[in-house]
Amino acid sequence: MTFSSSVKNELSEIIDRARHCQIAELAAIIGQNGSYILRPGGAVVLTMTSENIFLIRKAEQLLRLAFSIVPELTVARSRDWNGISCALVVRDQKEVERVLAATKYMLGNGVLLELRLPVDRRVVQGECCKKAYLRGLFLCSGSVNNPARSYHFEISFEDKKRAAQAVELIGSFGIDAKITAHKNMSVVYIKESDRIADIFRVIGASRSLMEYENARILRSITGDVNRKVNCETANLAKSVNAGMEQISDIELISEKLGLESLPDSLQKAAFARMEYPEESLAELGSKMDPPVGKSGMNHRFRRLKAIADKLR
Repeated sequence: MTFSSSVKNELSEIIDRARHCQIAELAAIIGQNGSYILRPGGAVVLTMTSENIFLIRKAEQLLRLAFSIVPELTVARSRDWNGISCALVVRDQKEVERVLAATKYMLGNGVLLELRLPVDRRVVQGECCKKAYLRGLFLCSGSVNNPARSYHFEISFEDKKRAAQAVELIGSFGIDAKITAHKNMSVVYIKESDRIADIFRVIGASRSLMEYENARILRSITGDVNRKVNCETANLAKSVNAGMEQISDIELISEKLGLESLPDSLQKAAFARMEYPEESLAELGSKMDPPVGKSGMNHRFRRLKAIADKLR
């Protein structure tokens, strides 16, 4: 199971006690995955279709709890992939009208509203209802990357205004979300790891949040270790390369002039470097008698290099 599927599985198990929150979450599901079927005589059939079994299970529970409706469930082989597509169907006209009136997709005069447009503000008036609505949106068309690899949270919408409303609702909790266009869809996304953790708290994914935070910590520790190892490796390579260059200078001086021609301090530095070719300047200086600091050793090797450069 992917991390996204795990989050959706958890969210499908969350049932708000308040009926107005149940209606808000159902409004999100109807708006994202619902459709109307008009029957002869003007009757309306309400359907909610998805390949996400967690979503279908949640929608069925909400209909039962908020409206005491037992929807018809149909299962068919999906055309797009090797899976199944599930549909919840409400056929009784009075039940359809109750659901659509409560979720504000039907006006008092019986006029049906476009499902993909922004939801009526009255449905998401309270903070608790906003959370339930956002939870429903993610269940329908959200995804989140595995935090062990990258940080990315998104919800896709068919309508730009509906996406803008989602950004506004998310922003009401102090979370900055942005919109981008992708394959004729408006995608609301969050890339900052802290903000993704915040949205998990808002929609109530506490179990997934814990898993997310653990992955974040592990990724941070691994990154710190890798940076430290890379830094130490680079420093070691730098020390080795510098040591090899110094040995080249010393060998040239030995061949052309003889090391005995050098001042005592330079002779000691040259012999120490030949004996310890991979030591850093600080480590090499500590082996001198008396010990010499890093800057002192650096000064001696600069003098040796100058002599070698003249010989070249």
